[in-house]
Amino acid sequence: MDKIAVISDIHGNIPALSSVLKDISLRNVDRIFCLGDLVGKGPESKEAIDIVRSSCDFVLKGNWDELITREDVNDVVRWHQNQLSQEDIEYLRSLPFSIDFYMSGRRLRLFHASPFSVWIRVQPWDSIEKRLSMFENSVETGLGTKEPDVVGYGDVHNAFIQHLSGKTLFNAGSVGNPLDLPEASYCILEGTFNSEKRAPFSIQHIRVPYDIDLAIQLARKKEMPELKEYIQELTTSRYRGLEKA
Repeated sequence: MDKIAVISDIHGNIPALSSVLKDISLRNVDRIFCLGDLVGKGPESKEAIDIVRSSCDFVLKGNWDELITREDVNDVVRWHQNQLSQEDIEYLRSLPFSIDFYMSGRRLRLFHASPFSVWIRVQPWDSIEKRLSMFENSVETGLGTKEPDVVGYGDVHNAFIQHLSGKTLFNAGSVGNPLDLPEASYCILEGTFNSEKRAPFSIQHIRVPYDIDLAIQLARKKEMPELKEYIQELTTSRYRGLEKA
C-alpha cells in the first residue's frame, strides 16, 4: 500500500516543520503533499519555503501565500514579506489551487480552504450544507470534472474527520500553528495511489510534539511583530479570533 503525508499551515515555524518531517521519515511515506500557508505568522517564512520545496512532491497555495505577494498590505504582513526574496514571491504566486487523484477507488481532492477560494473558510462546526459544499466543483477546481468522494484541506488549524452523506471530509490540522492542541498536526493517507479499483483506504491523524520554546526564541530574536499573540497561540492553541488563522 502507498502512503501520502498531508501537511498544511506551516506558517514559518521551523521547529514544528522539522519535527513533522522527521516523524514522516520514520513511517515509510512515499509522497508528501502540502496544502499551503507556508509563510506568515511565524518568524521563518523563507526557511519554510526552502524546506517545503525540497521535501514535498506537491504544494498548493494558501491564503497567506497569496496575501504575502500583494503590494497593498499592512505593516505586519510587510514585515513577513520583507523576509522573502523575489524568487520566493514568484514561487508562491505560481502555486496551484488544488489537486485531484484516485486512491483505492476513491476520488480525492485537496485544497487549502474551500473549492471556491483560499479565503472562504469552513469550520467543522459549520452547517451541514456548508460542509457538503466542500465536495462541489468550482471554477477553481474544474467545473467539468467528477466530484470527489474524499476532500482534504487545511486553513482552519483544527484536525478532524467527518463522514457526510457517504462522503469523507478531513482536515490535516496545522504543522506550525495548531488551534486545537499545542502539538504539530498532519495526516497520512494509506491506500493504492492512482488506482480506481476499490481497495482498503485509511486516513490517520498524527500529533507531533516539538520544541515550542525554541520557536518562541526564534520569533523573539527576529523581533517579529505580534509576538505576544504568537506566543499565546503556540502555548495554548487558542487565538483571540479563529477568523484570522
